[in-house]
Amino acid sequence: MSDTQEQDDKNTQKTMTAGRDLEAHVLTQAARKLAASLLQWQDDHDAGKENFLEALRNNQRLWAIFQSELANPDNPLPPEKKEDLLNLSLFVDKHTCELLENPDPEKIKILIALNMNIAAGLQGKESA
Repeated sequence: MSDTQEQDDKNTQKTMTAGRDLEAHVLTQAARKLAASLLQWQDDHDAGKENFLEALRNNQRLWAIFQSELANPDNPLPPEKKEDLLNLSLFVDKHTCELLENPDPEKIKILIALNMNIAAGLQGKESA
C-alpha cells in the first residue's frame, strides 16, 4: 500500500470515528432530554407534559436524520446493518406517534433505553 493510500485510509477511519462519536453524543443528549422530561412530568404533570412532547419531537427529528443518512446510497454501512437500523428507526417513528397521540411517561423509557444502547454500541461499549 502506498503512503498516500495509507494516509487516505487513516483519514477515512478518523472521519468515521468522529461521525460515530457525534451520533453517540446526539443520541445520548436526546435520551437525557427524554429522561429529564419524564422526571419533570412526574413532578408536575401539566408543566412537564409540554417538555415531554417537545423531547419526543426532537428525538423523532434525530431519527429522521438517521433514516435519511441510512437511505443514502453512499452510506458505507453494510446492507444488513442499514436494514437493522432502518427497522429501529421505523419502530421509533411508530412508538413516538403513539406517544404523541396518547402521552404515557412509562412508555418513553423504551426510547431512552434504545438511544442509550445505540450510543453505547457506537462508542464500542457494552449496552446498559
